[in-house]
Amino acid sequence: MLADYHMHTNFSNDSTYEMEDVIKKAISLEIDEICFTEHVDYEVKGDLNCDYTAYIKEFQRCKEKYKNQITIKLGIEFGMQVHTINQFQKDFDRYDFDFVILSCHQVNNQEFWSQNFQKGKTQQEYNRKYYEEILKVIREYDDYSVLGHLDMITRYDKLGKYPFAEIKDIVTEILTQVIKQGKGIEVNTSSFRYGLEDLTPSKEILKLYRELGGEIITIGSDTHQEEDVGHKIVYVKEELKRLGYKEFCTFEKMKPIFHKL
Repeated sequence: MLADYHMHTNFSNDSTYEMEDVIKKAISLEIDEICFTEHVDYEVKGDLNCDYTAYIKEFQRCKEKYKNQITIKLGIEFGMQVHTINQFQKDFDRYDFDFVILSCHQVNNQEFWSQNFQKGKTQQEYNRKYYEEILKVIREYDDYSVLGHLDMITRYDKLGKYPFAEIKDIVTEILTQVIKQGKGIEVNTSSFRYGLEDLTPSKEILKLYRELGGEIITIGSDTHQEEDVGHKIVYVKEELKRLGYKEFCTFEKMKPIFHKL
């Protein structure tokens, strides 16, 4: 079973990749199932939320056209902050998603990739505040499937990887809450594109999640262009086995479906 559960198309602000082209590429790679997870990030750059009506219309058209060749699921990526929870709750209540990635792309409307969030803070401060924001959100919101690229702040840390020992306490709190809610985490293979030395999230986080009793895990390429589709997913499945995992998940109507690795 080969599934890619993090994919963006031209319905996301940072991609021009046509949905039908994504599907054709996935079929050519013999991927069994994909899930589109378009971006929604409120109160940043004039609200980076996809056009739901157009997105779902095209999704339904493609799902019907390719139904005998590949399984396609309707997902979304909520780039949530504490002060935007209510906006996302309305979206979730309105649409019938199979899968929701809950991500943290910015804190206090300050994005990480531009270094606006890190500016004026020590490495300890911006790392702690990043994880604190995630913990605050999931203590108030539970209509999600997995946490996306949990240690994403590492991707944009110009001072290098922050010691895991310094954030293990708060990461433990996050993972404990995730497990309590019956949710999961994803392995995001964009780590290879960004030249990171570790997986995303790190192997330390993945080990901790399993030790705490976590079982729900998805794998996604975070596709934005053709060469991203399915990238390193087979490799990550083997890495998860080495870390002691036996299964990974796909989703249907927000319910996890387990598959052997």
